[in-house]
Amino acid sequence: MKTVYTCFTTDVIHEGHLNIIRQARKYGQVIVGVLTDQAMIRFDRFPTIPFEERLALVKGLEGISRVVVQDTILYDEIVRQLRPDYVIHGDNWLTGPQKVIRDNVEALLGAYGGQLIDVPYTYSENITRIDRQMREKLAMPEYRRRRLRQLLGLCPVVKAIEAHSGLTGLIAEKTVVAQDGRLDQFDAMWVSSLCDSTAKGKPDIELVDMSSRLRTIDDIMEVTTKPIILDGDTGGLPEHFVYNVRTLERMGVSAVIIEDKKGLKKNSLFGNQVKQTQDSIEGFSEKIRAGKRAQLTNDFMIIARIESLILERGMEDALRRAAAFAKAGADGIMIHSRKKDPAEILEFCGRFRAADEHTPIVVVPTSFNAITEEELAAHGVNIVIYANQLTRSAFPAMQKTAEDILRCHRAKEVDERLMPIKEIITLIDEL
Repeated sequence: MKTVYTCFTTDVIHEGHLNIIRQARKYGQVIVGVLTDQAMIRFDRFPTIPFEERLALVKGLEGISRVVVQDTILYDEIVRQLRPDYVIHGDNWLTGPQKVIRDNVEALLGAYGGQLIDVPYTYSENITRIDRQMREKLAMPEYRRRRLRQLLGLCPVVKAIEAHSGLTGLIAEKTVVAQDGRLDQFDAMWVSSLCDSTAKGKPDIELVDMSSRLRTIDDIMEVTTKPIILDGDTGGLPEHFVYNVRTLERMGVSAVIIEDKKGLKKNSLFGNQVKQTQDSIEGFSEKIRAGKRAQLTNDFMIIARIESLILERGMEDALRRAAAFAKAGADGIMIHSRKKDPAEILEFCGRFRAADEHTPIVVVPTSFNAITEEELAAHGVNIVIYANQLTRSAFPAMQKTAEDILRCHRAKEVDERLMPIKEIITLIDEL
């Protein structure tokens, strides 16, 4: 009997999946693949139930002869193993980012005469309701909060991009690219004090208070599901920081990054051009310990940001602080630099990783932006944050548009570089 292969990437079986099985059985015995967690987060969304439960869910279906594990979003290995006569899938992969997967399957089957079957995608109110429920579940605090820790265990490097509004959150959530035969997307969002302040037209000196920052987080959380890392500036007074930790944890924020400075906050990229006071190792360590004592779950992360390289205090000072802050309970170490050459960042990562194999390292490659994620991961980096690129790209575009309308006294000349409003509206999901 001929074999038919399909792959499921779901936490809930609905009539669309059952229809795929019914159609597949017309061609032969049905083998179903279940995508691993590592592959699923690159393909679609984060699973809400463990892989073993998803596997058992599929094994419980009628009409299936065999269930296998598919550990990549592309089908190369699974097709080589099974050499199915047919691969069947919903026709929703004919366009959009998933088309790269379909093209991959078509080429693999064509090499030995296999056939690809595109089944009309099943649309119904029930499926729409299930999809909406899955998104809402992913957005719930108890699921979102733990996701950063889960990603650190699944990804070679976690990629975060700044979000400072609901709309930029949607961009971070929904942007997927297909290149080099694979899909890629951001794993998390960074809510930056710089970008949040800039969006409100305020200086980046902790003038925008925590209550305002929380409103921004709430706007982003309402329309997204990916984990949030918050720029907590200095963390403020330890007595205030503990309350903020509780609030952020309750909201579902995954991590806060606080920098080892005190006094009036100035942006790090100014370095020693402005007066900046670095906290003592003992003082900042106690702030970390106080924050960790205030936590109610093990999901939330407090990450210590070290400013020694920014303030030209030297590598040894940075490494001493990193060791002390990790010992104080920090769940990660962020190292920052103003230099365009990443050499000092790589030296720090190499030396810290030699002494500490487990504590995650976070970098923000704003100045040293030529280095790739793969190169950083090879030096022990776990999280890469693109901290302000959306804000920096939006401002000049909006300013140029405003100038051109003033010059031309109409909007026709700017229209060709504007995104159609219909495309913007389609980013926003309706209930």
